[in-house]
Amino acid sequence: MNTLEQTLRRAWEVRRTHFPDEITWSWPLDTAVLSLTGSHCALDCAHCGGHYLRGMRPIWDAEPDGSHSCLVSGGCDSTGRVPVLAHLDRVRAWREGRTMNWHVGFVSEAEMETIAPLVDVISFDFVGDEATVREVYGLEHGIETYVETYGLLRRYARTLPHVTIGLRGGELGHERRAFELLRELGADGLVLLVFIPTPGTRYADRQPPAVPAVAELVAEARLSFPDVPLYLGCMRPKGRYRDELDPLAVRAGVNVLVSPSRPARRVADELGLAVREMRECCVL
Repeated sequence: MNTLEQTLRRAWEVRRTHFPDEITWSWPLDTAVLSLTGSHCALDCAHCGGHYLRGMRPIWDAEPDGSHSCLVSGGCDSTGRVPVLAHLDRVRAWREGRTMNWHVGFVSEAEMETIAPLVDVISFDFVGDEATVREVYGLEHGIETYVETYGLLRRYARTLPHVTIGLRGGELGHERRAFELLRELGADGLVLLVFIPTPGTRYADRQPPAVPAVAELVAEARLSFPDVPLYLGCMRPKGRYRDELDPLAVRAGVNVLVSPSRPARRVADELGLAVREMRECCVL
């Protein structure tokens, strides 16, 4: 039995000990994705380059519709801060009857006090080493800035840290330290993402991390956070990569999987997991 198989089995036993035999598929079709900055971002990050903002609706042009929830996001300024106080009148218009997931970047306490009534959950990108922060985001923030911001956010709202596996152009390195820090700090849930080579970015010609290495980290996350809900989020490569990764992630003990591949659904059935389905952003 190889090392990965052993780790997967250990992770699965931990999951069975701490959670019922069920899994959630998230199909986020009823979540409106809104940007406070349109397609603008000052950072030009190596893995994104503003690409994903172009798929969001500028909040000043978006009228409330039949969606049941919202992701409120946007580009950052040169210090990694999303202008969360911009367009609050439009945010309040969308708030009525909807749950809201905010992607805020670095914020001040005064900003959190202002937006807290509009927040149900916060998604916060957590990075485990400074070299990755500098190369990917072009920021000089130390890891202590992530730790302090995470602590601030948790005082005001349920906060789900997001750790991108292979964030540094497909290279592994920051993930285990991120897990260690979050284990010390505490977490209400952990969302794992996987680096996607994206056209037009500085990492466009890179490759995503190898599937077995990602599966190993998913299993390690389950072992590190035995009783904490574990999510495999929407930002991960599609196609054959997803077909290979997703069933391993189910075996590694994830609780929630966004847009699962058919092989993942088959494995869940083989493992006897009852399936719950939702049409919202996975953390809502």
